[in-house]
Amino acid sequence: MYAVIQTGGKQYRVQEGERLEVERLGDADEVTLTPVLLVDGDAVLATPAQLSGATVTARVVGEAKGPKITGFTYKNKANERRRWGHRQHYATIEITGISKG
Repeated sequence: MYAVIQTGGKQYRVQEGERLEVERLGDADEVTLTPVLLVDGDAVLATPAQLSGATVTARVVGEAKGPKITGFTYKNKANERRRWGHRQHYATIEITGISKG
């Protein structure tokens, strides 16, 4: 059985026991996510009515940081320069259960 979940504006295909990095989820230890699609053998649940009771539970294992992204902007003849950087924070989660509801 696997499910497709949506978090942080992205969709992930997950199975039970799998670990993945998603955008930061806050300070919670346990997270309940609603699936977009659920496949159990030949049964495919895809409509909102079919997925009304389906849940995916996950446990937050740790945190990670993405790669550093740097940039530089300037305007010609105006003495305007700006250096900037960004580093995304991620939460590492482990999928503990998928239920049809």
